[in-house]
Amino acid sequence: MSTLQNSPATPVIPALRPVTEALSPLAEPMLRAAAGLMLVPHGAQKLFGWFGGYGLDATGQFFATKLGLPPSFALLAGLIEFLGGIALALGLATRPVAALVTGLMAVAVVQVHLGNGYFWTQGGYEYPLLWSIVALSFVLRGGGRYSVDGQIGREF
Repeated sequence: MSTLQNSPATPVIPALRPVTEALSPLAEPMLRAAAGLMLVPHGAQKLFGWFGGYGLDATGQFFATKLGLPPSFALLAGLIEFLGGIALALGLATRPVAALVTGLMAVAVVQVHLGNGYFWTQGGYEYPLLWSIVALSFVLRGGGRYSVDGQIGREF
């Protein structure tokens, strides 16, 4: 290994080093909580029609007519986003929940957004792809120390 790999990079503003060192253990839990909590409203749209969503029946019809998927997949997608988002935010059953989110977002990329190009502003796959990658990182890393999984000393 080179010397660079054995020591941290010198910060441009050295006075910030204590702050970044103190807060860096919170980076992953902050990302996990934010990703999980940002999924919850999407699930609420599908399940309950909240936040401008269409509810379960209309979402099921969309899944059937536009995506060629069984209407019951609307319930599955809504539950993964709503309950899975809460579980991911808490770090509860982190790996399996994150795997479900990864799969759901992969389906969203392929079935819904791929034909619209890359950019999210045009309905493209940029946003669900990012979520899929973020979720995949928690499949690989788990919930970490600041998660329910970490606090009970058990991963599912």
